[in-house]
Amino acid sequence: MQGRVQFSRDVPVYAKADVVVIGGGPAGTAAAVSAARSGKKVHLIEKSAQLGGMGTLGNVSVFMPIGNVTGFYREIIADMLEQYLPPQHDSSIIPQYSPFLLRHYLNEKMRKEGVDVFYHSDFVGSVVDGGRLKAVVASTREGLQAFEAQQFIDCTGDARVAIDAGVSYSSGRESDGLTQPMTLMFTMQDTGKSVVPILPEGCPLYNDVDDLPQGRRLYWEQNGDGTLLVNMTRVKGNGAKISDVNRAEPEALRQVFGVVHYLQRNGFGTYILSHVAGQTGVRETNQIRGLYTLSEKDISDGRRFEDVVAQTNYEIDIHSPDGGKATDERPVSGYDIPYRSMVSAEIANLLVAGRAISATHVAMSSMRVQPTCYALGQAAGVAASLAIDHQCGLRDVPIAELHAWLQLQHVSYIKP
Repeated sequence: MQGRVQFSRDVPVYAKADVVVIGGGPAGTAAAVSAARSGKKVHLIEKSAQLGGMGTLGNVSVFMPIGNVTGFYREIIADMLEQYLPPQHDSSIIPQYSPFLLRHYLNEKMRKEGVDVFYHSDFVGSVVDGGRLKAVVASTREGLQAFEAQQFIDCTGDARVAIDAGVSYSSGRESDGLTQPMTLMFTMQDTGKSVVPILPEGCPLYNDVDDLPQGRRLYWEQNGDGTLLVNMTRVKGNGAKISDVNRAEPEALRQVFGVVHYLQRNGFGTYILSHVAGQTGVRETNQIRGLYTLSEKDISDGRRFEDVVAQTNYEIDIHSPDGGKATDERPVSGYDIPYRSMVSAEIANLLVAGRAISATHVAMSSMRVQPTCYALGQAAGVAASLAIDHQCGLRDVPIAELHAWLQLQHVSYIKP
């Protein structure tokens, strides 16, 4: 870093709401809907042109099994993927879906629920006054604009709002700070006729499974329409670091073409590359240090919490932070994620929902998947609304009332 500069200016307030949600991924969309259904005026700030986070932007268009299909996540399945809907909530499903349909579905959901969405609005700073967040500033198509609210929910995935506001945090594994690698997802389509494999200049040639970036074949083809969803690239680095992302984007795309060439020569000779995600997917960056930090022991022991807001039995799933081909996969029986893991000690009116909650490196590898993030976001939206109703800090939201309101929004928990 070559020194520092001072940058300050007066920023106009573009809009005011009861609740402002920053980030329109799974956690953010669920938070916005649940707060709106709790009777609050909600603004959702999204840096891109679409909602859905990695499920749309990153083409991670398969929901991992978490053992509890409930709440807003169950609503999505019922509306979009009825063939996958289990009769009871305490089930595991792995539905593959169209990221384009999910994008449209979430747009329509916000319109129907009365959530105001601000697209192309990237968070750039926070305004803190007396331990409370007063406003967030976003870079918009009309320049810098401020958004005021009583309560804020950081669903950026990187805890960008929380960190800027002064919340303590950590990054990566405890020993060296390395994070799980990034992956660029893509889809191939069966044309029904032989295709000629083409390897563009500068792209790697993979001849054997051991040559592949992950040292394995990992893909889904579940809906009978010839759509193959591929998760086989891997680039070492932290997706919240400028230099790492600058290196990852071109390298991941080179790997995509190499993997496509490999698959066309090994079992998928009638498939063409049909879609590459607009950006490389990031598994892990920052975790806030909240009132409680979810640990490896919690998930291994199947711990239950009185302030439970999400449940999952998704495995420990650590893609090697060292950049190697290994993946640490260990089954878990099922555990709770407590509300306190979304609450910081520093800012009274800010929650963090999604993969950046307070969790260790190992625990985060299990709780990071999309269905869990939907559950955390839904709880955050209700909790922010209750804090307004009770005129209290987020750490003082009554848990019994939180659970009662979540039940009204069709959230069910598996009893131990």
